[in-house]
Amino acid sequence: MSASSQSDRRGSGGAVSRRVVLAGGAAVGAAMVGVAEAGTASAATNSTDTEAAMAGGATATKNTDQARVRFDRWTTWADFRCGESHGVLALPGPRLGVVIAEPVGTTSYTDPYLNTTAEYEYATWTSPARRLDFGATQLTAHWNADTPKGTFLKVELLATMEDGHRDTWIMGIWASDDSEIDRTSVNGQSNAYGEIDTDTWSAETGHSMRSYQLRLTVLRRPGTHATPRLWQIGATASAVPDRTTVPASTPGPATGVTLAVKPYAQNVHKGQYVQYGGGGEAWCSPTSTEMVVEFWGKGPTAEQLAWVDPSYADPSVDEAARYSYDYGYQGTGNWPFTCAYAASYGLDAMVVRLNSLTELEVLVAAGFPVVTSQSFTLAENGYYASDGHLWCVIGFTDTGDVIVNDPASNSDSDVYTVYPRRMFETVWLRTNYTKADGTPGYGSGGVAYLIKPHDKALPPVVDPRNPTWPSDHWG
Repeated sequence: MSASSQSDRRGSGGAVSRRVVLAGGAAVGAAMVGVAEAGTASAATNSTDTEAAMAGGATATKNTDQARVRFDRWTTWADFRCGESHGVLALPGPRLGVVIAEPVGTTSYTDPYLNTTAEYEYATWTSPARRLDFGATQLTAHWNADTPKGTFLKVELLATMEDGHRDTWIMGIWASDDSEIDRTSVNGQSNAYGEIDTDTWSAETGHSMRSYQLRLTVLRRPGTHATPRLWQIGATASAVPDRTTVPASTPGPATGVTLAVKPYAQNVHKGQYVQYGGGGEAWCSPTSTEMVVEFWGKGPTAEQLAWVDPSYADPSVDEAARYSYDYGYQGTGNWPFTCAYAASYGLDAMVVRLNSLTELEVLVAAGFPVVTSQSFTLAENGYYASDGHLWCVIGFTDTGDVIVNDPASNSDSDVYTVYPRRMFETVWLRTNYTKADGTPGYGSGGVAYLIKPHDKALPPVVDPRNPTWPSDHWG
């Protein structure tokens, strides 16, 4: 394995890393003004909450540090009909989603990376309000969509805080194609109540979110009939206390299970396509995600891979890196962007935050490989240190240790790795730790990618009071 520090994704746990605003970040914020004004409804839109607070169930597992998580998504025709539509049409049928029906206005968008400015027609859809029975301190959204050339979408969070204050936050400007729009997160968003750290909204100290909506803006060039089509949008809202460790768990239902996930090594791509991060340690997120995409029998065609240098091994990893790259973050570690790439193959892909290793075992036992995000020191990992790394969990040994396909390897044959159970759950579920040099480090607090075929049912959630994945089987 590589001994270098992986840097695809910095931590975003209960104590969020304050990621440095990358060069051009201020320009990005300014460039978003025109598109941010497209659909100017405030967070008060549809303010009557349509979802009752989640009630705790008798079967809920013990929650020792009072961490709270709630996953929500909108994906069925009925879901989209319940939202507030301005110019969009909800299509009847499974996994069809919403499209532009009749644009409600035009707006100008300047792409700060392509240095282009163009006019776009737009329409909007706003979700029903989700009232939380806890004060959320973080939220990460996700979306599954298709954007033909000349179209793109914007996702916003409409947050209502504990004192009634309301804000609108841009969670992403996204297009699957990169020939006309460079997908980007929007750093530089902050105020006394919260901030955006690439793909995650975080509350400032002393504040919390009690209700939210998601607003989708779909855009296209005037005079065309092309339209984005979005078939799933959702979010994980959470309040995970600062923690340096978690209680030790006992082996669970996935003991002795190993899923047949094809291994890919990120280090074989070192130096490839510097415009998409340059491979190597920068590509753990797309490499891990591509493993899961291909586990489900999906992936790019030979035609789609024609742009990749034919001398490169595992060209589908290059494809995943290119089409999950975040031009604002200048990397491939944007969680919802990576999931949106996976969804482009007809899969449902979600950013979730799991509460325990037991929940991860339940998913693996049901046949779902899961990509997890963690940070650790060299002493903890035994191979290398990382400020933020993603790998694919594929099983558990007979004694309950965790089997991962760790892309931080120099060849595909070295990817299969077994990590001690206690080490794994500590570095994945904690939010804070101390690096070898004595400086603070930050963990994801249980963040993971859940990628699956649309028609493959998920197991019931482990803790109904803290639903960490969809409680419905599918939309």
